[in-house]
Amino acid sequence: MRSDHHPVTLLLLLLVSWNPNGVSAVGVNWGLDSSNPLPPSEVVNELLLPNGVTRVKLPDADPGVLQSLSGSGIGVIVGIRNDMLRNLSQSKKAAASWVHDNVTRYFSDNGAGSGVRIDYIAVGDEPFLLSYGQQYQPYVINAATNIGIALKAAKLSDRIKLIIPCSSDVYQTNSSLPSKAQFRPDLNTTMVDLLSFLSNHSSPFVLNMNLFSSFQHNKNLSLDFHLFQLTSKPLTDGHSKYDNYFDLSIDSLVSSLSKAGFSGMEIMVGKVGWPTDGALNATSANAQIFMQGLFDHLKAKAGSPLRPKRPPTEIYLFTLLDENQFIITTGNFERHYGIFTFDGQAKYNMDLGQGSRPLNNVHEVNYLDQKWCVVNNNKDLSNVTASVSQACASADCSSLSPGGSCAGIGWPVNVSYAFNNYFQANGQSQEGCDFNGLGLSTTVDPSVGDCRFVIGLRTSGSNSYYQRSAVLQRVVSLFAFAFLVYV
Repeated sequence: MRSDHHPVTLLLLLLVSWNPNGVSAVGVNWGLDSSNPLPPSEVVNELLLPNGVTRVKLPDADPGVLQSLSGSGIGVIVGIRNDMLRNLSQSKKAAASWVHDNVTRYFSDNGAGSGVRIDYIAVGDEPFLLSYGQQYQPYVINAATNIGIALKAAKLSDRIKLIIPCSSDVYQTNSSLPSKAQFRPDLNTTMVDLLSFLSNHSSPFVLNMNLFSSFQHNKNLSLDFHLFQLTSKPLTDGHSKYDNYFDLSIDSLVSSLSKAGFSGMEIMVGKVGWPTDGALNATSANAQIFMQGLFDHLKAKAGSPLRPKRPPTEIYLFTLLDENQFIITTGNFERHYGIFTFDGQAKYNMDLGQGSRPLNNVHEVNYLDQKWCVVNNNKDLSNVTASVSQACASADCSSLSPGGSCAGIGWPVNVSYAFNNYFQANGQSQEGCDFNGLGLSTTVDPSVGDCRFVIGLRTSGSNSYYQRSAVLQRVVSLFAFAFLVYV
C-alpha cells in the first residue's frame, strides 16, 4: 500500500502540564468509534508516549484502552456514555458497580506499576445538547451524585474529580457578543443544579467547542477569525476586543457563568479542533493553521479579554485519530478531526518552535491484504443506487460530501469508493464485495489524486459502541449519502 504521509514536526510534545507557568495543560481526545481501530497498545506505545502526550480524554471505560494505559503515567478522563445516565441516576448500586468495574479496578495515584492515573470521570457527553431535548437532562445531576457517592465509598473522591462536558449551545446570545450571552432559559433550573454541583466538588465547567460548525452557520464571522488569522477589524464588545473565535467562546461562557452567580468557576475545554475532510474548508492545511494559531495563543499566556492571564485550566484537542463511525448528525466532517489518520499516520506539518523532531507515526501497521473492491463497469448499473445506499449505511462515505477529498471523482468512481469502504470495514470478506454481482475485487489501487481508497486494518475485536449505534448510523447515513451516486 502506498504511503503518502510525510514527517510531521512536533505537535503533541506540547501536550504537557503547563499550569505552573500560567499556561493551560493540553491533552487529546482518544475516540473509539471506528469499524476496525488500531490496537490500543499501539496507540499508547507509538502515538501517545513517543509524542509526549500526558493527558487523554476517553468517551467511555473501554477495558482494552484502560489496560493499555496502565503504567503509562498518562492522566485519564474516563467518560460515561449518555445512554447510561438514566440507570446510574436511578440506582446507587449501579453507580457503585460502575465505579468498581471501571475505576477502582484500574486506578493508581500516579499511573505507576499496573495502575491507571484516572484524574476525572466525565458524566455524560454534551447531555444538554439542544437537539437531545429532555432525553438525558433529567438524569445528569443524579447520575453524577450517585457516582460521587460511589467514589467516596471507594475512598477516591479526593483524588478523582467529576465533570460534565457541555456543548456551546448551553448558552445563547442574540448577537455574537459575549456580554449578551446567557444560559438557555430551558436550562435555568438544571444549570443552577449543575453549577452548584460543580462548585461543591471543586470541578471546572467543561466546554466542548465546535468551531467548524460555528463557522458554517455564522456567516458574520470569517474563516480567518476562526483560524486565529484575523489581522484587522476585531470584534468589539464594550471595552473588549476579539480577534479569534476561541476567546469569543470562552468569554461567552464566562459571561453566562457570571450572570448565573458563578463568576469564579474554572473552565476546561473538553474538545477543540479543526476537521480535515468532509466539507468545504475542512482541510489539512486549515487544520494546521488552526493548531498553530491555538498553540501560539496558549503560549502567549494572555487568556481572554474577560479573563486576562487566566486561560482554561486544561484543553483537550479533538481528536487523536479519525473515527469512521462517529455520529454525523452535525456534519460529515465529524469523522475527520483526527491529528492522525485511522491507521496512525500524521496528516499535517506544524512548526511549534519546539525543535524539529518529527511526530511519531504507527510504523508496523497490520493492514488487510492489498486488494480493493470496485464497481464492475461491465454490469448493468441502472439499479446501483440501492447498493451504494447499502454500502454507505454502515461504512464511511463522508469524503464524498461536497468539499470532501473525494467529492470530485465523479460517477461511477464514487460508487467504487463506497463499495471499497464497505468491503474494508467488513474485513475484505467475499460477501463484502458482492452488491448483487456489481462489485469486483482488484489488486490495482483505484485511488484518484487526493481521494484515497483505504485498506482496512486487521483487528481481533469489534467496537462495541459501533454495534450499539449501528441502527442510528444506518438511518443517518441513508439520508446523507443517497444523493451521492450520480454526483
